[in-house]
Amino acid sequence: MQIDWLSFTPIPSLLGGMILGLAAALYVFLHGRILGISGIVAGLLHPKMTESAWRLSLVLGLISAPFLAALFFGMIPIVEIDSSWLAIVIAGLLVGFGAQYGSGCTSGHGICGLSRLSPRSLVATLAFMSAGFVMAFMIRHLIAG
Repeated sequence: MQIDWLSFTPIPSLLGGMILGLAAALYVFLHGRILGISGIVAGLLHPKMTESAWRLSLVLGLISAPFLAALFFGMIPIVEIDSSWLAIVIAGLLVGFGAQYGSGCTSGHGICGLSRLSPRSLVATLAFMSAGFVMAFMIRHLIAG
């Protein structure tokens, strides 16, 4: 096994995790809501007029942040996708279905739920992380050979 030292970024990863944790904590403190992205996006699909503005603002902020980072800080990631568009669309639909079925996503359960010591979030996080590990192993080692 060879380690790709160019992809090993502990300091930026730690800082990103700290910023995400701070954002989730501030969101709960200031708005009394969990920063669960799938729930926020789902709320846009069935909008209530009193909630549309903040939901749309948050989603647009998430989408625009990488572009602003590239524009102002020159942070342009190298993206290499080894899958077909059909596989990506199917994977996205499966993730959306799983988030709906599990009543939350990685941000809602994995970050906010675990930080609140929620047993339900612990089970959900263990389930989707285990499923991800198993699928990655199967695709890389059993299917792709």
